[in-house]
Amino acid sequence: MTQKIGIIVAIAEDNIIGLYGTIPWHYSGDFKRFKEITVNKTIIMGRTTFESIGSKPLPKRRNIIITSRNYDNVECFKTIQEALETCNNQEVWFIGGKRIYEEALKIADVVDITYIPVFIRDNNAVKFPDFDKSQWINGELISHEYEKDLTRQIFYKK
Repeated sequence: MTQKIGIIVAIAEDNIIGLYGTIPWHYSGDFKRFKEITVNKTIIMGRTTFESIGSKPLPKRRNIIITSRNYDNVECFKTIQEALETCNNQEVWFIGGKRIYEEALKIADVVDITYIPVFIRDNNAVKFPDFDKSQWINGELISHEYEKDLTRQIFYKK
């Protein structure tokens, strides 16, 4: 089996993914889909993302934090490469934040994007990194199965 490495992200207008350490919207259907995709998988996130979810591991997932700190009930590694070396062909999903996504875009096989119809006007907003879409096969833009106001798209590495 080839290891699947994915990025899963919700993006508002202008590529916004966060604001002041939080996700500035709430769509329960998108959280439901996120859970379906990541349960029984390995998730990798940065320290700020981990703290934004209450510094508690997400249940029924192997939680890995990229940080020089130590946290209880999760595995901590200083680099993504060190973390991936322990994953032994497990399916891995990167769940944020921006710096983690920047690195993950270099190694991911798939980018799963949910588009959020919200515009945030704040200079402190965090944006998903630009990526060269010519290096990816664009999946079809489709309606979100659990949220009628959302759309989503999957990009596959060429």
